[in-house]
Amino acid sequence: MKQSRWQQATYRHPYLFALLLLVVAFTANLLLQPNLLEPTTLNSNMRVFLPLILVAIGQAIVMIGGGIDISVGSIVSVVNALLATQIGLSGDPSTAGMMMGAALVVGMGAGALNGLFVAYLRLQPIITTFATSFIYAGLALFILPNPGGGVPSRLTAFYRETIILWLPLAFYVIALILLVWAFIRRTRYGRYLYAVGGKADAAYETGVPVQAVQFSTYVASGLMAALGGIAMTLLTGSGNAQVGDPLTLSSITAAVIGGTPLSGGAGGIAGPIIGAVILGLIRNIISFASVATWWQTFVNAAIIVLALALPGIINLVRRRKG
Repeated sequence: MKQSRWQQATYRHPYLFALLLLVVAFTANLLLQPNLLEPTTLNSNMRVFLPLILVAIGQAIVMIGGGIDISVGSIVSVVNALLATQIGLSGDPSTAGMMMGAALVVGMGAGALNGLFVAYLRLQPIITTFATSFIYAGLALFILPNPGGGVPSRLTAFYRETIILWLPLAFYVIALILLVWAFIRRTRYGRYLYAVGGKADAAYETGVPVQAVQFSTYVASGLMAALGGIAMTLLTGSGNAQVGDPLTLSSITAAVIGGTPLSGGAGGIAGPIIGAVILGLIRNIISFASVATWWQTFVNAAIIVLALALPGIINLVRRRKG
């Protein structure tokens, strides 16, 4: 069946719709916040967006491989609780560095457990990671039963205030991850990842190590969730065993808005990055527009549903006209 121009464009550039939505959200935000592009304001926004951006990248990698990870928010909470209790407000840089390294190992270990269940024991991804999310959430509460703890102010200041050549620190972090992803896409592993997500059985028949690839996506997701947890801890400067809860569904939404389908085998990480920024801008718009508190959740959800449904609506209308 002949595809419409819109279908062809969105297939070749899965993040195209996200870019269009970003322009709309950015324009609305700029009208409400005229100083949006000033370095200080830009940094203030990006340091808040970065934890979700990191988690959404990991979620997108799992989705490209044909899975889904419901436990990412709980992994963020574990990392936050670990750092807030083990570094302390008077912690020295060496202790902080060691604990951040340990947090990355914890995140990868949590992802590896998910990968073991999904890839090698053949359990359903959504049920498995939903179950492990309770395990990780319980671990976070065990480490930090009540909100508190924290990290040294010099660490939070570095994260919150660093601006290099008029660009916030978050831009350099994102640029580095995009460079790494561009390299991965050109490797054999990159081709295997999309093959496994597209059709695992066919990939297996051609000699692709399907289980190893699926396992690796959950390890990558755990790593990115741990990085998101570090960013969240440096942003808030304190610990809360439930701080990561809102990030799970938001990361899936950001990935889908960014052109990474739940069916797998397509997409990338540029789109989810844009999707995470869009969600952040939407929250800003709701806040600056002085929408009543009890309407904020409804308005946010309505915009997200519209964003997800609009491409399908456009394709449906085009098919009927054709």
